Amino acid sequence: MGGAEKITPELTDAQWGRLRRYGVPTDTEAGDVLFRAGDRWVDLILVESGEVEVVREALWWSEETVLARLGPRTFVGELGLLNGQRAFLTARVTEPGSVVRIDHDALQRMMAEDDELCDLMLRTLWARRELLRTGPAAWTLKIIGSSRSGESLALQRYAERLELVHTWVDVEDIAEHPGIWDHGFTRDDLPVAIVQGENVPRATPGQVAELMGLAYSADDDLEYDLAVVGAGPAGLAAAIYGASEGLRTVLLDAVAPGGQSATTSRIENYLGFPFGVSGDALTSQASLQAFKFGVRIAAPCRVVELEADEGVRRLLLADGTIVRAKAVIVTTGVAYRELALDRWRDFEGAGIHHAATALEIRQVAGSDVVVVGGANSAGQAALALAASGCHVRIVVRSDDLSTRMSSYLVDRIREDPRIEVLTGTEVAALHGDDQLDRVTVRGATDATVDCRALFCFIGAVPATDWLADLERDDHGFVRTGADVVDLGDPWRSIGRVPLPFETSVPRVFAAGDVRRGSMKRVAAAVGEGSSAVASVHRALAAVEVLA
Repeated sequence: MGGAEKITPELTDAQWGRLRRYGVPTDTEAGDVLFRAGDRWVDLILVESGEVEVVREALWWSEETVLARLGPRTFVGELGLLNGQRAFLTARVTEPGSVVRIDHDALQRMMAEDDELCDLMLRTLWARRELLRTGPAAWTLKIIGSSRSGESLALQRYAERLELVHTWVDVEDIAEHPGIWDHGFTRDDLPVAIVQGENVPRATPGQVAELMGLAYSADDDLEYDLAVVGAGPAGLAAAIYGASEGLRTVLLDAVAPGGQSATTSRIENYLGFPFGVSGDALTSQASLQAFKFGVRIAAPCRVVELEADEGVRRLLLADGTIVRAKAVIVTTGVAYRELALDRWRDFEGAGIHHAATALEIRQVAGSDVVVVGGANSAGQAALALAASGCHVRIVVRSDDLSTRMSSYLVDRIREDPRIEVLTGTEVAALHGDDQLDRVTVRGATDATVDCRALFCFIGAVPATDWLADLERDDHGFVRTGADVVDLGDPWRSIGRVPLPFETSVPRVFAAGDVRRGSMKRVAAAVGEGSSAVASVHRALAAVEVLA
């Protein structure tokens, strides 16, 4: 991530003076531990005098490693300071002196009040996280799995989507990891997560999140001004705008930030990115913005029920925890459709994918692949796969690729010799043992072709089954604003009609793909998420007037 100046920036006297005003001075002695691996909500440490070393503690396969020594006019911390992730490194004093401790609340206050220090802090914490992802610190979270296993790939995808400092070990590359089975693991234990030396067999993203402090817990029990459910583009935008305008905000997602957009390899028509932007990159920058404004992000965190009491909205999580908020914005998006084929579930994650991000593309580079679908997401995936050396077959049921796909994508696909378009065709059968290796396509003629992976982009259905009390249309999309039909007692009691993006339940809003009438585009989702916050402010202001 660039030069050392980004990792240890040189602060002016004025910057240092302003920064230290947010903290509490403390004298130190050699051997003092300022924070230890496993601690949560650790302080930002300003080193005024003396020296502090940052170490990765000893693991059962590796001795302790010193990662950095920081002297006067430097500070200790990385990106986990902003989101409550448990520290994965330890900081201790090697030369006596003085430090200034800035706790999380004071750090957020500084970032809100001082733009110059905020930018400097964000760039430095981000650069340190990127540096740590490629060094010995990455051993603090080690994921051992198989690239042919859906469960293993789900765990790897979770770690990558949250940009966790981690190491991935693929047991299929046994030549690179010859001693991997010497530690007592078997294939039945995969995926194995090793968190700070603690072995977790058959690990899930939820277990890893719990151990790393990224899950919603009883420690977070407070009433938020705004709870956003779903961390796709609409949810991230809503959370960022809400928090930046003073609302205490929590963002909950069943998987990880990004939603469907994070599975898009290249978005070329998003405002401000003339050369395109990947969904991963857009999600990464949006998540950093959310941390900047103090959004509490919890994932994986599945919401199963919404309850609307008189003064508060309650969200019931799958583990029984209750999240309380004055207002809720639902941005849960849609769930992927599947082809009605035998063995579909067998091959999901073992050859069948609903995304073509860098993770999936790395696994199939140079291979024969099939892309099913005729909309923009399928076209973008086909081009990205072709660019990695794949021979791509696009399978489309309609007779014309341009029916649902943007013309710029159609033109590029037709010009790419690595892409074969099969119109009026469908996938009829899947073949393989543990891994998909061939598919049968049926069109003008039937054929069975080699297929290392099938990428399915045939649409989705709204993720609204948990919203029993919200008015929805015949397809399950949530009605909002003037589209709400039933204006019963709850509305008569407060003397108003639903605001833009407000659902049939007062102070519960919906934005993005889950909403009836939405455009189903990334830019539109971002606009809806931010616009919904304006209605949240109006609704909360009306409650205060009535109170």
